[in-house]
Amino acid sequence: MDAQTTLIAAFLGILEGLTEFIPVSSTGHLLLAGHFLGFDSAGRTFEVVIQLGAVLALLVVYFGKLWQVFRDAPHDPAARRFILSVLVAFLPAVVIGVLAHDFIKTVLFETPRLIAVMLVLGGVVLLFVDRMAPEPRHPDATQFPIRMSLALGFIQCLAMIPGVSRSGATIVGALMLGASKRAAAEFSFFLSLPTMAGAFAYDIYQNRDVLDAGAVSEIAVGLICAFITAVLVVRWLLDFVSRRGYALFGWWRIIVGSVAFIALSMGL
Repeated sequence: MDAQTTLIAAFLGILEGLTEFIPVSSTGHLLLAGHFLGFDSAGRTFEVVIQLGAVLALLVVYFGKLWQVFRDAPHDPAARRFILSVLVAFLPAVVIGVLAHDFIKTVLFETPRLIAVMLVLGGVVLLFVDRMAPEPRHPDATQFPIRMSLALGFIQCLAMIPGVSRSGATIVGALMLGASKRAAAEFSFFLSLPTMAGAFAYDIYQNRDVLDAGAVSEIAVGLICAFITAVLVVRWLLDFVSRRGYALFGWWRIIVGSVAFIALSMGL
């Protein structure tokens, strides 16, 4: 792996860490950035696998809370309910992700204009929901009803279209179902753990034959950069959205998507 490729992998890793947990579509950003930088990973595995860095960052930040939940689960119904809630929300992504994997990777990941359009549309939706969401009824992400969690699991699957945003879809769905802004973001954190870990494992398995030493080196650089950046973002995000909401991210999506669409239309 040459110096230029290393720098691009590091840049994309930082971009992944910055965008994974905010509702702007990390995959959309990575695919558009890779397109304009001329970066083409084997089987589009880089863009999926470096998400493991963000998963590890989340585990570090939430280790104490997660450890307590699993420690209390044998004798605490609330802890068991929370674990079940996340697993139920994860199930739709397992089924739909496996069935649609090839279409997602070979068609949707290779359509930059679609990504740009979805960034803009998602930004408009986020601005609307940030202002018009119903009064919160669920202030604690660990106590969402099971039915609500299942609904969020299906809503999360919209993010299989790059540019939609996994966290964005989950947060918008949670807000419309009565979650507070902080609880919506926090539940998207918890749901991302099995979702991204599953995507990582399945993608590695599917592309095991096309990963050479160069691809592994690119992934390692990107993953480390994603981990470091994501730790900082997770620590900052909850306080930010509790005070200021999601409008900033809606405008971010609209600007990035519009600029990308214009650039693509110009043949760049």
